[in-house]
Amino acid sequence: MKSKITFILLITITLSGRLLASDPVISSMDKAILKNKLDKFSKERSLPIGDLVLKIGLDFLDTPYVGKTLDKSKVEKLVINLHQLDCTTFAENCLALARTAKSDKPSVSRFCSELEGIRYRGGKMEGYASRLHYFSEWIADNENRHHVQSMAAQMGGKVLPLNLYLMSKNPKEYPQLINDPATTAQIQAIEKKLSAQKFYYIPADQFESIESLVKDGDIVTLTSSIPGVDVSHVGILVKKDGRVHLLHASSSMMKVAVSTEPFAQYLTKSKKTTGVMIARPVE
Repeated sequence: MKSKITFILLITITLSGRLLASDPVISSMDKAILKNKLDKFSKERSLPIGDLVLKIGLDFLDTPYVGKTLDKSKVEKLVINLHQLDCTTFAENCLALARTAKSDKPSVSRFCSELEGIRYRGGKMEGYASRLHYFSEWIADNENRHHVQSMAAQMGGKVLPLNLYLMSKNPKEYPQLINDPATTAQIQAIEKKLSAQKFYYIPADQFESIESLVKDGDIVTLTSSIPGVDVSHVGILVKKDGRVHLLHASSSMMKVAVSTEPFAQYLTKSKKTTGVMIARPVE
């Protein structure tokens, strides 16, 4: 009888742990920010989703840049942080907010569902390895679920050469991978699979020639020649004074800002930047 009770207790604890791990992490401050933005932008749900993504992004102007806000716990959780953003969480939150605002019943729980659907492979959080760490996969996975459309190929782009290994070769740089060879092996398998897939990008020196094809609210990522990675930065494109600029959470400016120079010039700042991939939000 004791062993049966012990077994039931262990199952209960295990299930409780899973529930706790899946509960969204959101502060009262972020809940207030979220409710404010949903109230504001649900009134504009008739806008095309790209336009709404951009308006929400502009509403985040001057929000502080803070990196690694998703990695405060070794247990993977759905972290919602709207008062501190890095380049990826900025784009994710803008898209999730737009999708939520356009839904029939905008709410905190609907936003959490949308964000999980955008941030994790197949739309479901199942541990650290299920997060879409490499943005090339982020685009492909979200395209599969009709959240975005990959635009580089139809804009005349080229095949992006990939050899991903940064995470699996440097597990000590990631708290969730330290002393966790099983998860590191999962990441390595994902890297190998992605490296064998075909992705397209637009070379940096060709971007100006396709500016007219860009739409407000397009999500853009900078492809990189840094060994082992695919991209180095993420943002949202915005047309300003007849040219395309970059709205992004900037690590150099330490806040969300719009680039002063046209994006075509911005691309020339780093010799490591090879070009861009573009993901267009879809209804």
